[in-house]
Amino acid sequence: MSRFFLIICFLLVSITARAQDLTVFAAASLTDAMKDIAAQWVAAGHKEPRLSFGASSTLARQIEQGAPANVFASADQKWMDYLAEKNLIAAGTRTNLLENELVLIAPADRHLSVTIKPGMDLVALLGSNGRIATGDPAHVPVGLYAKQALTRLGLWDKVEPRLARADDVRSALLLVERGEAPLGIVYATDAKVSKAVAVAGVFPADTHDPVTYPFAVTKAGDTPDARAFLKFLSGPKATAIFADRGFKVMQ
Repeated sequence: MSRFFLIICFLLVSITARAQDLTVFAAASLTDAMKDIAAQWVAAGHKEPRLSFGASSTLARQIEQGAPANVFASADQKWMDYLAEKNLIAAGTRTNLLENELVLIAPADRHLSVTIKPGMDLVALLGSNGRIATGDPAHVPVGLYAKQALTRLGLWDKVEPRLARADDVRSALLLVERGEAPLGIVYATDAKVSKAVAVAGVFPADTHDPVTYPFAVTKAGDTPDARAFLKFLSGPKATAIFADRGFKVMQ
């Protein structure tokens, strides 16, 4: 057997192995839950998946540009629609698994509690120079929800100049944890993972679109493992983890 033939065989095996890897692109707010679920997946006898977290917008654009993802989990419908319109989602795999709440957070030691309602003086709660941290409303789902809510409450024009626009929801959370922003708008599940912040108020559900999480297998990464993992995400072990992390399971 020639050395050249052995090299070709090795390369083919390597390519096949890489093709069988499971890569999951998930919204930043899913970080802790997905890590827990990945551990359960491994415990069930599967290879450890590669997890990549970030703003849904960033991840969707990476998939559009050819990033090797098998499963995509978005924090809103917009960015799943974006990939579906470009025919980058495997037909019949899209499913809404989770719901979340939009909340106002403050440092835990501030002991702030407010009723979020039209006309409230949110700027006064920021102080003279304080900013309110959330995802960039230009593309980050939590920022898009925040803009909707603030607009419907009649607060957007006053609050918009005081925004600290973060790359994703966990970056917004970090700004409040560090005391760099006195307030933040994040998801309830993000507030739950931090001891440094507390929920100051919950945005009424009718002030913004429902915070739903669609999951799907990508067209380029459609493998038996990808479909099995997507099914696993709606199974009892995964849904128990999602619920424990504060998500509302839709199925």
